[in-house]
Formats: sequence, structure tokens, C-alpha cells
Amino acid sequence: MRVRKAIEEAHIPFTYVSANCFAGYFGGNLSQLGTLLPPKDKVGIYGNGEPNVIFLGEDDVATYTIKTIDDPRTLNKTVYLRPPENILTQMQLVEKWEKLLGCTLEKFTISAKDFLASMKEMDFAGQVGVGHFYHVFYEGCLSNFEIGEEGEEASELYHEVQYNRMEAYLKRYL
Repeated sequence: MRVRKAIEEAHIPFTYVSANCFAGYFGGNLSQLGTLLPPKDKVGIYGNGEPNVIFLGEDDVATYTIKTIDDPRTLNKTVYLRPPENILTQMQLVEKWEKLLGCTLEKFTISAKDFLASMKEMDFAGQVGVGHFYHVFYEGCLSNFEIGEEGEEASELYHEVQYNRMEAYLKRYL
């Protein structure tokens, strides 16, 4: 926030890109901490698994980011990457994987209290990770607000981008 404030106070032209959840870290593993591969038998669900999360393939993040360069519509704004078909709950993501697998995974819920308690035994880096997961999967911080006048939504600006849907992304793990 200090860097952002300094940029704006110095009147340096900017475009901030809010990339949300990289699929390589949050999507392919069905948002399970400690692994990058999707489970094939049981899966932990954060709370009720219903807050919306925004998943993007890393190539799509790069494509949208490059599109913002020299685009006057993004000057001095934040560009939010929210491709509509990749705004999913954790439960919807799990259902997509189950459909691809052709079976139902055993699900167990992780309460917010238990999830936060897991931080006690972690180093600082682990605590930061758990904090991010908490805000995303329990509070829904990526999608619980409207984009105001200071921002733009990338898929509305760049209709021509054929972003990767999470169904296609998950197929690589079969």
C-alpha cells in the first residue's frame, strides 16, 4: 500500500492488475493446502464452500495484463480479472473435477475456527498463506464487492480473449 500511495502521490501513470487466484496454486488442487495436484478420493471444503472465488490460468493473467499496456481505458485504474465462467465456489470447482473423474469425492468441512487454529504450528510464511486462504475462501474477499469507477473488468474490455475455463484446466490432471 505504501508503494501504491507513493506512485499515486508522485503522479506516475499506472495500471494495477488484480489477478485473483492463479489456477496453478488454487484451481488444479481444488484449493487444498500443501499440494498442487487434485485429490482423487477426499477433499477438504472450507466452511460451506460457497463464497465465490475467481480462478485464472497463468497464461490468461499474462494475456490480460499485456492487453492493458497502452490502453487509455486502463490508465490510472485497477483492472480486475474476473472472467465470468471462472467465478466459482469451491463446491462448484470440486463438482467440475468430480464430473471429469466420473466419481464423487468424500468431502469433509473445515470450520473457520479450526482453519485459523492451524496457524499456531506454522512459520510466518505458512501463516501468511493461511491468512490469504481465509480471506478468499471464508470471507469471499475477491468477489464481495462491485468494481467502482476506479476500475475496469478485463473480460468486458477484451472480449476477444478466449480464456481457459476451469473444466479445460482440470483436464490436464486426468
